[in-house]
Amino acid sequence: MNPRHQLILTLVHQARKMSVSELAQHTGVSEVTVRNDLTALEKQGLLRRVHGSAMALETDDPDARMNINYLLKERLAERAAQLVDDGETVFIEGGSANAMLARHLALHKRVTIITISSYIAHLLKDTPAQVVLLGGLFQHQSESVVGPLTRLCIEQVHFSKAFIGVDGFHPEVGFTGRDMMRADVVNSVLAKGMTNVVITDSSKFGAIHPSQLGAPGQIKVLVTDDALPAPMRAAIAAKGITLHCVAA
Repeated sequence: MNPRHQLILTLVHQARKMSVSELAQHTGVSEVTVRNDLTALEKQGLLRRVHGSAMALETDDPDARMNINYLLKERLAERAAQLVDDGETVFIEGGSANAMLARHLALHKRVTIITISSYIAHLLKDTPAQVVLLGGLFQHQSESVVGPLTRLCIEQVHFSKAFIGVDGFHPEVGFTGRDMMRADVVNSVLAKGMTNVVITDSSKFGAIHPSQLGAPGQIKVLVTDDALPAPMRAAIAAKGITLHCVAA
């Protein structure tokens, strides 16, 4: 995907809805070019066009999400990778930032990666990393597995660190997710009591979703960007979570 398309996707995702004229101002191209870009992106199922504007789609498709905030997610993945030593076995959940982390670790460190994501497993097929893909009920859009069999598999494997994604954080309720079955699997991972690391960009903060992710004290580390507002940083610190920030 070309850089302008990535920028348009990121802008629309952050604003939820943005007009053609606003996108033209941000990208420095004509409105005619923007309309052509939006048509191409809509055909790929990455956004929805409405009269004179574009709207973000809520999707769990890893390929679609990979192109939203791509450069920032790369920085998040590189920072998270610094928390892993050679020879470690780590659990990496699904999601685009986690996929980038898995790829970075597989290319630059000697690691074993346990995952519920067939997308991540396929992404690493040409790397030297040892990959353990857990079983369960396959979710087609997210390309991940969930359910009782997945929880059973998690009980049978061991790792030193777990990297998970979230859909929201609010000081009063903590981290939350949109998908109840995914949240069930994540909570099984967090309950093992390892070093649990959340990777997410600052746009998720302030949002509340239906499913709780983690009990107090289970999440130890947060990797996010420095656009995180000061009140949210204070709330994170109050929960005893170590914060690592990259440039937004």
